[in-house]
Amino acid sequence: MDEAQIDTKKIYERRWSILVAVMLGSIMAPIDGSIMNIAMPTLREVFHAPLETVSWVSMAYLLVVSSTLLAFGRLGDIIGYRRIYQTGLLIFTASSAVCGFASNITALIAGRVAQAIGGGMLLSMAPAILTAVFPPNDRGKALGINAMSVAVGLAIGPSLGGFLVSTLGWEYIFFINVPIGIAAFILAQLFLPRNSVRRDERFDAIGAVLAFCLLFSLLLYINRGSQWGWISLIGITTLSIAVISFIALILLESRQSEPMLDLSLFKIRLFTAGTASTLLNFSAQYIMTFLTPFYLTQKGLPPSTAGAVMTAFPAVMLVMAPVSGALSDRLGARGLSTLGAAISAFGIFLMSTLTLDSPIWRITLNLAVFGIGNGLFQSPNNSSVMGSVPRDRLGIASSFLATMRNVGMVMGIAIGGAVFSSLSQYFTARLNLTGIALQDTAFMYAIRIAYMTGMALDILCVVTSAIRGKHNVA
Repeated sequence: MDEAQIDTKKIYERRWSILVAVMLGSIMAPIDGSIMNIAMPTLREVFHAPLETVSWVSMAYLLVVSSTLLAFGRLGDIIGYRRIYQTGLLIFTASSAVCGFASNITALIAGRVAQAIGGGMLLSMAPAILTAVFPPNDRGKALGINAMSVAVGLAIGPSLGGFLVSTLGWEYIFFINVPIGIAAFILAQLFLPRNSVRRDERFDAIGAVLAFCLLFSLLLYINRGSQWGWISLIGITTLSIAVISFIALILLESRQSEPMLDLSLFKIRLFTAGTASTLLNFSAQYIMTFLTPFYLTQKGLPPSTAGAVMTAFPAVMLVMAPVSGALSDRLGARGLSTLGAAISAFGIFLMSTLTLDSPIWRITLNLAVFGIGNGLFQSPNNSSVMGSVPRDRLGIASSFLATMRNVGMVMGIAIGGAVFSSLSQYFTARLNLTGIALQDTAFMYAIRIAYMTGMALDILCVVTSAIRGKHNVA
């Protein structure tokens, strides 16, 4: 038995330890993201900053992490997934401490930018590492269990954030990442494989810059377009930068012998359909998760009760993700992902049938149905995408999948917010009602149509999931 075979055997034997190491790193970003929303009012008060400035604490992180994923994915393919992943852990952990010690809002935003760079490294590498070390018959299960850690982070973030802010102070929503990050780094040092390094390709720096400009300007336009005005000067300028960057990126990458974004991947139907499905699914998901807290508030529920009701969605996903991943190893991804998207569409439809008098148990049940659908969809879909590409392109496939997920999140919030806001104003002006009755009726009409928009996106996800094909390449 040669050295390479021995290394492969050792990696296979410790694959579950590798999964634990990756899960610990993967849980930090969702915890951090879901905690931030709870802390925003406190940060505004502590730093005496306007809401527009404080919003950049979240916005800076989202824009930078989404815009750097592709570059880090390509770097991982070149210099090794372990190296990028561990560097990301160090940057994320150190910058979390910097954020906690920030003395003004500018320093906090700068710390969040650094945190986003580390987060981009983590998010782009986790699926690539797991796909590289797990055989096809265990891949879906492993990706599903890792997705479970993300669901746990999303589920515990709001309650953990509320506890930390109210008892220890806002600083500890960042300090909590430090011990987790140190533990994750130690586990990564002990278990992650070292033999995934490739040094025979160069990094396409110009392509990385163009990809950053494209994603940063596109996400900024989607996120801020309604405030600026979609056809205002700043809006059109930002969108133009995105369009020009996109055209330049495609022209450049199509001529490169060693491109940052390998366009040949899009000839693989599993990859293209799977990443398109991810974009649609997360857009629909974030329409629902963005609007439902407003519905619960309009219904008159206190924040603690509303938070507990919202937990039904990630809690059910927590259970479904590893189950669906294991099933996909036996049954394949297409049927499960398509069924999951269909159940998600049905779950949003159920949300659109609610009234302000609907009982809490019914709301919770509807959110649970939506969670079943999303949990059933995500793990098989991720496994299908990651299994469809050559092994030397796992990094860019992983990072592109993460990019589609983040773009979907931003699109969902923007679409849901735009539909709800414009229709709410329309119905307020047109309905022949006054006072509370007018407000409640206009609110419910608008949110129902916004939910139906999310349902339409999930129906499109059903289509893209169904046409993906049956078999993985790797």
